Amino acid sequence: MPKTATPPRTDKTTPQAEETATDAYTTGSSAPGVATRTLEQALGAQIRSLRRQHDLTVSDLATAAGISNGMLSKIENGQISPSLATLQAVAGALSVPITALFASFEEKRGCSYVRAGQGVTIERRGTKVGHQYQLLGHALGGEIGVEPYLITLREDAAPYTGFQHGGVEYLYMLSGELLYRHGDRSYELRPGDSLMFDSSAPHGPERLSGLPATYLSIIVYPRDDG
Repeated sequence: MPKTATPPRTDKTTPQAEETATDAYTTGSSAPGVATRTLEQALGAQIRSLRRQHDLTVSDLATAAGISNGMLSKIENGQISPSLATLQAVAGALSVPITALFASFEEKRGCSYVRAGQGVTIERRGTKVGHQYQLLGHALGGEIGVEPYLITLREDAAPYTGFQHGGVEYLYMLSGELLYRHGDRSYELRPGDSLMFDSSAPHGPERLSGLPATYLSIIVYPRDDG
């Protein structure tokens, strides 16, 4: 009986390329991925952090908890799953409740939800010249601050190009028309247009062509923990 020939592959995508393409489709961004940690790794990292906060060596904590240096080292490196009795002994040696050892594993990721029309109206420099600001959310922690605003320029609004602050700002025009100045250049903004810039340079609406106008402003800046 003649052998049936296996049809050749019509695509030239290798398994590695398929995996890469899948990863790119899944993430859709060049932002770094989020590392996942096991419970053992989270426990170990938290115990190490608490030990250092108490200015204790591995030997100091191991002795106080009644375990060997090698066992404590393995716990801190997430290599073993310690018993509840061992965790209780470690927590007692650190003078913290046992729940404190699980704090980093149970850490919640922030989320800010604001319904339509329920943004918080706040005062900013532009308020005096007819610019209305609604804060649409707030960052709940971390190294990066994010402030999203819905800005409305009323009929009585006046141009103002003296805004200046740290970070990066992104604008997305929703309605109306205006000429927006950044540094020594100006840009016509109509619905659907966007502008992103270094906000340390002077900026703001230079000419109000069509009022009322609304646009989304998102300011991103590194938090100063000092």
